[in-house]
Amino acid sequence: MAIGIGQDRQLEAARALVRDVADRIDLNAWVRLWDGTRLPLGKEPTSNFEISISDPGVIGALVRSPRLDTIIRQYIEKGIDFSGGTLIDFGRNLQKDGKAPKIKGRDVLNAGRNLLPFLFTKKKETRDAYGFSGDASSEHRKTADNKDYIHFHYDLSNEFYALFLDPEMVYSCAYYTDWSNGIEQAQHDKLEMICRKLRLKPGDRMLDIGAGWGGLLCHAAKHYGVTAHGITLSEEQLSFAREKAVRLGLADRVTFDLTDYSNVKGTYDKIASIGMYEHIGLKNIPAYMNKVRSLLSDDGLFLNHAISHRASKNAARKWLTRPEKKAIAKYIFPGGELDDIGHTVNAMERAGFEVQDVEAWRMHYARTCQLWCERLTARKDEAIRYVGEEKYRIWVAYLAGVSLGFSRGSLRLFQTLASKSAKRPPPLPPTRADLYR
Repeated sequence: MAIGIGQDRQLEAARALVRDVADRIDLNAWVRLWDGTRLPLGKEPTSNFEISISDPGVIGALVRSPRLDTIIRQYIEKGIDFSGGTLIDFGRNLQKDGKAPKIKGRDVLNAGRNLLPFLFTKKKETRDAYGFSGDASSEHRKTADNKDYIHFHYDLSNEFYALFLDPEMVYSCAYYTDWSNGIEQAQHDKLEMICRKLRLKPGDRMLDIGAGWGGLLCHAAKHYGVTAHGITLSEEQLSFAREKAVRLGLADRVTFDLTDYSNVKGTYDKIASIGMYEHIGLKNIPAYMNKVRSLLSDDGLFLNHAISHRASKNAARKWLTRPEKKAIAKYIFPGGELDDIGHTVNAMERAGFEVQDVEAWRMHYARTCQLWCERLTARKDEAIRYVGEEKYRIWVAYLAGVSLGFSRGSLRLFQTLASKSAKRPPPLPPTRADLYR
C-alpha cells in the first residue's frame, strides 16, 4: 500500500466512486469491495449480478492504465470477478436501449477526486504467460507465421473446444431458422445452407480452406456425394478430422492436409472459406483472392464466410489500433484482421470473380457466441482441467465480448457467394428458392 494512504481512506474513496457510478449509469447490479462491503450499482437493483474487486491495487492499475487490456488482465488474475450472471448479461445491462452511458466532464472530475487515493497503489504483479509471445499484430507477418498464429488459438485442446461446440465441432457462426433453436440444430442448418449455396451435387470436387474439425466436408460428402479435400494449419484439428472421416466411412472421399492455402494445387468445382478470411491479413487479401480463383473450375462457385467490421468514416483510422483489437490479438487471435464487406467485394471483383450474393448473419453470430459462452461457463471445472483457469477466464470474457459486439453492430458477418467469371452464365438457378426448400 502506498505510504501515507490508509486503507480506511481508500475504502471511503471506493464507496464514493461506486455511488457516483451508480447515480450515472443506474445498473441492475452490485459491487463487492475487498473488505466485503456490498454496494448497489443502481437505484434499486433486483438482480444477483455482482462485480467483486479483490484489493485497492485493482483500482490503482485501472487508474494508471485505463485500457481494455488492463481490465482483461485484472479479470484473468481474479482482481475483478463476476457472479450471479454472465458477462453478456452485464454488457446488455450496461448498454440500455442500445446506447452506452454518457460520461460528462463533471463526472470525470468527481471520479478523479475519488481515484487519487489509488494512484500509486499496486497489487502483486504476475507474469503474463497467457498472451501470444510473438508479433500478435501481424504487421510484419510471413507465411511461416501463420502456423504459429493458428497453433496458439486452435491447438489448445480438442477436449476444451468440445465443451462448448456442437457434436460436429463446428467452430463458426451457426444459422438459426428459429431463434429458439439450440446450437446443435443451428449448426446442422448452417452446414446445410452452405451446401445449398454452393449448389453441391454428386461428383463435385470440393475444397474447404481452413477445414477445422472436418464438419462441413464430412456433411457435404455424406449428404451431397462430393469428393472433398480440406486444409488446416492446426495439428489438433487435422488429427480429429482424419479420424472422423475414417469413423464415418468417408476416408475414400474426404481427405485433409496440414498446409497453408498458398501451397494448394489442383482444380475444384466448389470452394468454401468459412471463418478463414479473418486469419490471412489485410495485406494478403489480393493474393488470397487470386489464389482461390486459380483453384476454381470455370463453372465453379466460391463461398466466403467472414467476420467483418463497419467501414470506417475516416479511411486513415484503422481498426487494428483499437484497444479491443489489440487485446483480442494478444490473448485470442494473433495475426487476425477484419475487413469491411465493401472492401471484400471489391477484392473479389478485382481478382476476376463475379459476386452473386451477399447475406448478413450478424445476429446469428451474436446468438452463437452467447450459447457458446453459456455452455463453457456451465462446464467451468472441466475447462480449467484442460486449459487452466487463466485461459478459461480469457475465453469466457472473449465469447461474451464478441456476442455483445455482434449484438451492437460493431462486428458483422457476411456470406458472399461468387462465380469465377462474368464472361459466362453463373451456375445458379434463376431464384434463391432452392435454398429454403
